[in-house]
Amino acid sequence: MDTFAFIIHPIDPKRDVSRKFPLLGRILTERQIDFFSTFFPPVYISEITGIVSQATGKEIKGWFIACPYTPRRMLELPERMVYRKIIQTGRLAERLGAKILGLGAFTSVVGDAGATVARALDVPVTTGDSYTVAIAVDAVWEAARLMAIPPAEATAAVVGASGAIGRVAATLIARRAGEVYLMGRHRAPLEAVRERIAADGGRARLRVSTEMRDLRHAQLILTVTSALDAVIAPEHLQPGSVVCDVARPRDVSAQVAAARDDVLVIDGGMVEVPGPVDFHFDFGFPPGKAYACMAETMALALEGRFEDYTVGKEISLAQVEEITRIAGKHGFRLSGFRSFEKPVTAEHIARVRAAAQKRRASRAGR
Repeated sequence: MDTFAFIIHPIDPKRDVSRKFPLLGRILTERQIDFFSTFFPPVYISEITGIVSQATGKEIKGWFIACPYTPRRMLELPERMVYRKIIQTGRLAERLGAKILGLGAFTSVVGDAGATVARALDVPVTTGDSYTVAIAVDAVWEAARLMAIPPAEATAAVVGASGAIGRVAATLIARRAGEVYLMGRHRAPLEAVRERIAADGGRARLRVSTEMRDLRHAQLILTVTSALDAVIAPEHLQPGSVVCDVARPRDVSAQVAAARDDVLVIDGGMVEVPGPVDFHFDFGFPPGKAYACMAETMALALEGRFEDYTVGKEISLAQVEEITRIAGKHGFRLSGFRSFEKPVTAEHIARVRAAAQKRRASRAGR
């Protein structure tokens, strides 16, 4: 049986540590978890079974393994120490017998986005970012449909547009949206992205901005920065807008959920995994659902593509299109939304639409 492994790590320290070690999660503070993670070895989490291709009937199994560092710790420590710990975790995958390794969350973006890790390991590596792009953009279009936002008439924004995921996502969004704001901290790399997208021949008018207040112009927002703290606040958003938050840690402040019932925030889209999959570990998703980065690793294993796939700071459109075909062939697909760890229901979307309509009417009447 072909095999894979996927590296996870604590993002919300107390919550995520509690999922494997309830006592430690309860008694340690976040800063204590940050500190002690420096000395913790890689952790075996669970075996993953029941993934079966809809096209071929092939079955694979895998493992969740954990790099103990939190995102804050990965940024505080010297880069070589972070690489060493991720590589140690990769060695655990090799000992388990994995034929391909997926890097999850911050382990996929630290340093050179997996390139150093891939060179150090015998097992091939992917960050899963190609399929993350595909599913995130699909999620934006599906959410737009549910919120009655015609893409061709909409203004979209990509926050973190100069990053690896943001560049390709912005290119795909510019093929359908009427206008796209390319947003980030520094103007020069954003201008370079604008030139690349213009060369792709997308239909959208392209604008560059380093000011978060310009999000007020957008009805559709995809955000994917590597920031430790939230960058999108309630005052940045217009009523009825959709925000697809691909970043982990989140880019969207929890205050948005509390203060803006007229905005639809989704967590990048869930992926349905083919077969009676059992993760034997609760990472916060409903049964049978996974993150897109996890799904990319699984799809490559089902396809028998045991090679470095999405590694480094560049993601090509060809990679995104290829993994979309591979994943679709085996039965992976967008399957619902979550928002701040809760499922997004049809009733929730209806409430958001009603609240947005009410708020727009209130503004018009002033």
